[in-house]
Amino acid sequence: MSRILLTLSALFFISFSIFADGGHEIKIKLNDFAEKQLYLGYHYGDKQYINDTVDIDDSGYFTFTGEEPLDGGVYLVIMPPDNQYFQLLIDEDNQNFSIETSAKDPVSAVKINGSSDNKMFYDYLNYLSGKITEQKKIAEDKSNPDAAIKEAAIKKLEILDTEVKKYHEDIIKGFPKSMSAVMIKPRMEIPIPTYEGSEKEVSLQRYNFYKKHYFDQIDLGDSRILRTPFLYERVTYYMEKLTPQHPDSMIISIDYLLGKMQLSEGTFKYYLIHFLNKYASSKVVGQDKIYVHIAENYYCKGLAPWTEEEQLAKICDNARRLKPVLIGTKARDIKTKSKDGKSHNLYDFDTEFTILYFWASDCGHCKKMTPFLIDFHEKYKTKGVSIMTICKPKSGEYKECWDYIDEHENMENMLNTYDPSNRAQIYYNVRSTPSMFILNKDKEIIMKGIGADQLDEVMDQIIKREQQENAVKR
Repeated sequence: MSRILLTLSALFFISFSIFADGGHEIKIKLNDFAEKQLYLGYHYGDKQYINDTVDIDDSGYFTFTGEEPLDGGVYLVIMPPDNQYFQLLIDEDNQNFSIETSAKDPVSAVKINGSSDNKMFYDYLNYLSGKITEQKKIAEDKSNPDAAIKEAAIKKLEILDTEVKKYHEDIIKGFPKSMSAVMIKPRMEIPIPTYEGSEKEVSLQRYNFYKKHYFDQIDLGDSRILRTPFLYERVTYYMEKLTPQHPDSMIISIDYLLGKMQLSEGTFKYYLIHFLNKYASSKVVGQDKIYVHIAENYYCKGLAPWTEEEQLAKICDNARRLKPVLIGTKARDIKTKSKDGKSHNLYDFDTEFTILYFWASDCGHCKKMTPFLIDFHEKYKTKGVSIMTICKPKSGEYKECWDYIDEHENMENMLNTYDPSNRAQIYYNVRSTPSMFILNKDKEIIMKGIGADQLDEVMDQIIKREQQENAVKR
């Protein structure tokens, strides 16, 4: 049975709380409603906001009016005190209409004058409600032990499903630019072709087709869809479920979405800001690459003109600082000195892995991590792993670093250094300590942003992965 018949949750009113501008004149008469105020809200991304509040007039109408048109989309007529709501479709071309309905049952009792789109939408909702009721009754016979009754129920459900699909298609074909069509099209299933091959091959082909056609029923360049209840959920699902969670794959998906959205200034702006903020604050190691890509290819190229000059400079500067230390990037060589004044180059290490550890003599968290670092070094120094520490003293006197090292047995077994020029911290964008980078034999950054207490687990995974890759190459 098609999923078309099974979900109405986004279309019927529900109870929830709302927290939060357009010529338009929308008159609403609400029977069975004792309150004297009514709110007009709207969907915006993953939230809902209040647009207007009006009092009832002497004729019994709540009239939302303004000199400017409302942005197109799905609006909410919100009924205090419980904040239940019913929906209105707002199109740029028709924002002068009236509605009469009942607060007890806004959908079935609705009468609309002056908006063919809203009338079509509510006719659809009531039609669908009736079909769902019909479906539930027929579905009871599907579990009947009588094979004939069960078979008849299955055929009836197939016929019902065909009727609903045709109703959908008639609206979409007959009124393709209507808000009703915009709301209905995403509910249509994506027809996936039949593929041949192994189960794994078929599954991959089905996934690739579904991902490629996921937005076929949604025009991402239509400015009205930003104010709908489904867009944010769709974009999130596409990014988190259909896109492999690797920065390179995620960047491709973001570029695809933003490319489609560029025809709608509002949608493009919302999601460009959304993606930048999301990956600027991401705690997932490696996703800073997505932030750098968005900053470099959109903000720093003038595609975010709404951004204040000072903020834009910060975004581009952050990207510039992060780019040299992205995972997969070849680490910059640095020269430091040890206690005896001898110079050491990072590239002098000829081990399979090198750990670059930045710490400070007055860093409390660094001191908590010291035992983990020492323990790790003792376990892994015979497994092709070297550690180079770089200390920054609080007072500028490096004696603080050496005194601390002398107090901790076995810490002196690592290569402990300092950087009198402080260039290393700049090159590696070290803004807080401790800060750690794991490099492979070619001095590429393969991990960062972890604590010394995670080193054992992470290093085991890295070594295991390297062994598996080497085995495949053989």
